[in-house]
Amino acid sequence: MKTMQEGAAAALHPSAPAAPLAAASVPHAALSLNGLKPRTPALVTGLVPARDGREHSTLLRLLEIGFVPGEAVQVLARGAWGGDPLAVRVGQATFALRQQEAAMVQVQVLA
Repeated sequence: MKTMQEGAAAALHPSAPAAPLAAASVPHAALSLNGLKPRTPALVTGLVPARDGREHSTLLRLLEIGFVPGEAVQVLARGAWGGDPLAVRVGQATFALRQQEAAMVQVQVLA
């Protein structure tokens, strides 16, 4: 997992150079993690810019738990009513995210 010193902070700052994506299958269109269909393999491409302090704190937490550019990600399951929360695997860890948190993670679907 990348640390803030290794480039994870670049995901918070659009002007910073993007971290290279891991070599994998040919990627398809980018979308938010909350729009990813269950069991679809994808890569994290970045995080959306924070609009306020609360969102900034959420983005930092997402980076700390592994939602960094180039990391493998997959939605495992969705909650029954309204699809909240989502069970998400990032790298080798599994987390529960709210829809609004998952919407902050940009992903690219793999073939």
